[in-house]
Amino acid sequence: MIRPLRICALTLIALLALAACAGGDAATPSASDGRSSSSSSTTRDLPPAEVKVNPGQGAKGVMPDDEISVQVMRGTLDEVRVSAPGGASVEGEVQGQTWTSSSRMKPGTTYTVAVTAEGPEGGTSTQKSTFTTHEPEVTATYGIVYDGQTVGVAMPVSIQFDSEVTEASYRKAIEEAVSVKTTPQVEGSWGWLDNRQLMWRPKDFWAPGTKVTVDAPLTGFQTGKDKWVAEDHSGTMTIGREQMAKVDIANHRMTVSRGGQQVKSFPVSSGKPGKDTETRSGMKVVINKQREMTMDSSTIGIDKGEPGYYKVDTDFNVRVTWTGEFVHSAPWSVGSQGSSNVSHGCVNMAPGNAEWFYDNSLPGDPVDFTGSGREFLPTEGIGVWQYSYGQWQEQSATA
Repeated sequence: MIRPLRICALTLIALLALAACAGGDAATPSASDGRSSSSSSTTRDLPPAEVKVNPGQGAKGVMPDDEISVQVMRGTLDEVRVSAPGGASVEGEVQGQTWTSSSRMKPGTTYTVAVTAEGPEGGTSTQKSTFTTHEPEVTATYGIVYDGQTVGVAMPVSIQFDSEVTEASYRKAIEEAVSVKTTPQVEGSWGWLDNRQLMWRPKDFWAPGTKVTVDAPLTGFQTGKDKWVAEDHSGTMTIGREQMAKVDIANHRMTVSRGGQQVKSFPVSSGKPGKDTETRSGMKVVINKQREMTMDSSTIGIDKGEPGYYKVDTDFNVRVTWTGEFVHSAPWSVGSQGSSNVSHGCVNMAPGNAEWFYDNSLPGDPVDFTGSGREFLPTEGIGVWQYSYGQWQEQSATA
């Protein structure tokens, strides 16, 4: 009777040992093969989904315009979140069991990819991996000019970069990423005034009261050699009343109209004859205003001691070019206003007339100059209206 009991005991011990051998944990996928490391528990003790993330765990120097992809090899994809400190995130799209990024990344930033998926036998887990984007030599900056302002009917949407966007492919990518929305809807086109200024102008002058919104999600876009943008911007502007000034250089007169009706006429004196002093003809746009300033010809290349040098304090200054042309008060030339051109290129007005024009002007008001043989070049100011609409469309990087 004793021997059978011993046999049963040995059998029981063997069965327990076998059960212990069969009870080990499932292996976690290795990060080195692009699969994410799992940092969560499943709802039941079941094997997690097999997930492959690119860039792989711990990758460094990832370019901001590289694509992120998440693929569930075994299991079902539920959700992907790509985030960074400070609230930065990357959007993406799902096709089947693959998620692919649809926006770019901020340079010099560590991102975490969190993938929630259902395992092949059920149970949900979240697996995480991290990588770091390339730290560029230079961070590019840009701004939306006139954001939040009420402007005149000739003001384009203007995105200005801190330096030239050097390659045509960079300009094209940037232009395709930005957008303009108007209320009411308006036909218009993007174009590059130069390699630093991307502008959107309507086919014709804006209608008063138009609301304009611009979206420029340019994080992760390249503008030059190892130079990348690290922020998004958006902006708005509202189109004010319709006002246009016309300066007849040859006949020494400025007229101002509102809604197509003339409201003012002023005698003026423009730039005296000469290659550096004659006032330019063309459709200019008010850039900004400054109540008081010192005009110094050295800022436009005429230094002290050279012929034509001047340095004078002026009031009621309305800028219309980047090359030194203003409409401003000039009490010293009142005797010439209406009869001859004696200035260094600006439009001289009597103090009271200049004050009225200053008070009633907005950035973006058109000022049409005629009557001289010197042409205003588009890059000398807000020169989008020097082009026909068809010519402006050709300034687009996508043309």
